[in-house]
Amino acid sequence: MKRCLPILAAAAVVLVVVSCKKQYSSGNTIYPAPERKIRFQLYTNQDFSGNTSVINFSIFIRNANRTLFDSAIASMRIEDIPDASHKLVIEKTVNDNSDLAAGFHYEIQDVGTSSYIDTSKAGNLFKVIDYAFQ
Repeated sequence: MKRCLPILAAAAVVLVVVSCKKQYSSGNTIYPAPERKIRFQLYTNQDFSGNTSVINFSIFIRNANRTLFDSAIASMRIEDIPDASHKLVIEKTVNDNSDLAAGFHYEIQDVGTSSYIDTSKAGNLFKVIDYAFQ
């Protein structure tokens, strides 16, 4: 597991590097929407050692009209999900001042899919999406 953590962290950073800038217009003046940061934290508090089922996580950010960000995290075995002291942390900046929904989608092969979703109200410039997989 200790060998996989740096690889997973590097893969997550590579997937999150690209960010888009969006501008909104008001009359004759063009101004950028405020930068808002969303920090995704993934870990588990349970001992899944020996569970070699493959799990696929993805993270997303969306407003009422569209998806602003959607990215897959490298597939891993359930036993390789890091514990709370070794959280997988991904931070993303978006330029949107509306209410947002953000979270994790995951699929366990041959079992099914599920999601963890949280919200961030308009004007909130920083939000932590803290997910302890169970």
